[in-house]
Amino acid sequence: MQYKDYYEILGVDKKASVKEIKKAYRKLANQYHPDKNPDNKAAEEKFKEATEAYEVLSDSEKRKKYDTLGANWQAYQQGGGNWSQFTGQGGPNGGRTFHFEGDPSEFFGRGGNSGFSDFFDMFFGGGGGEDPFGRFRGGRGQASGRSTVQQGRDLQAELHIGLMDAYQGGSRTFELNGQKLRIQIKPGAYDGQKLRIKGKGSPGRSGGPAGDLYLILRISSDARFQREGDNLIHNTNIDLYTAVLGGRVEVPTPSGNVKISIPQGAEPGQTLRLKGKGMPRLEHPGQHGDLLVKLNISMPKHLTEAEKRLFEQLREMAGKKHVG
Repeated sequence: MQYKDYYEILGVDKKASVKEIKKAYRKLANQYHPDKNPDNKAAEEKFKEATEAYEVLSDSEKRKKYDTLGANWQAYQQGGGNWSQFTGQGGPNGGRTFHFEGDPSEFFGRGGNSGFSDFFDMFFGGGGGEDPFGRFRGGRGQASGRSTVQQGRDLQAELHIGLMDAYQGGSRTFELNGQKLRIQIKPGAYDGQKLRIKGKGSPGRSGGPAGDLYLILRISSDARFQREGDNLIHNTNIDLYTAVLGGRVEVPTPSGNVKISIPQGAEPGQTLRLKGKGMPRLEHPGQHGDLLVKLNISMPKHLTEAEKRLFEQLREMAGKKHVG
């Protein structure tokens, strides 16, 4: 069996950090991914090798075991695969002692169930955990001989949409690894919502089913509205005269502009509620949250002399009223 130099496969130094290892794997995985290289066996093999190398070097325990094995691979071979010679004193390891608690196969992992190379299977067994793309590794599958029927990894990606897209819902088409996919978004979708597309993850191994694709919705901010649950908030400016005397102003809603009544004596920060003019309730079709209109009062500036006199008269009248 040939020794595999995982550091060389990823093109990193043996002292490389996990971050550097992850970066190197991302680059190779993107370059040789089967979706980008259909029917290319050479690219597929490089993708598998890079994944196998990352599986070991990104895991501190596996990396430690691999480094121990790598430094003594020749001694292990000379021992004919005999663990007692490899780990004992005075053997072909040059007199150094390597002691493992219990069965050495437990130290390196039981082989035959990972779907990777024979080298990996013999010393590390199946994978687990999460790769740098946020995908979940194997562990699902059923062994058959030395190969594993294993479900492909789940993939995760972000889909950015606007607030009005979330309000209206509908289908969206996007591209992933050269493949066009369509997703249905329900009205009332929220930021961070996870949508599943079955069978659009990484391909399975040895005939296993493909994994799933999980899309995380990211909803961009809107200049007109802020969202709080199913409610929307809109800030509108009114002048002092409308605040004092009342009146009607036009405000936007997701379904179009409407005119609302401002009560006399409106105060800064006062909120007016428009029922049913907010976001659709995701789990309750036909129902909507409310639109909350917050009033900002714009004070008059650059008054004319005539306007100043009128305000002075108002102040005098207000003072006399309080005295009376």
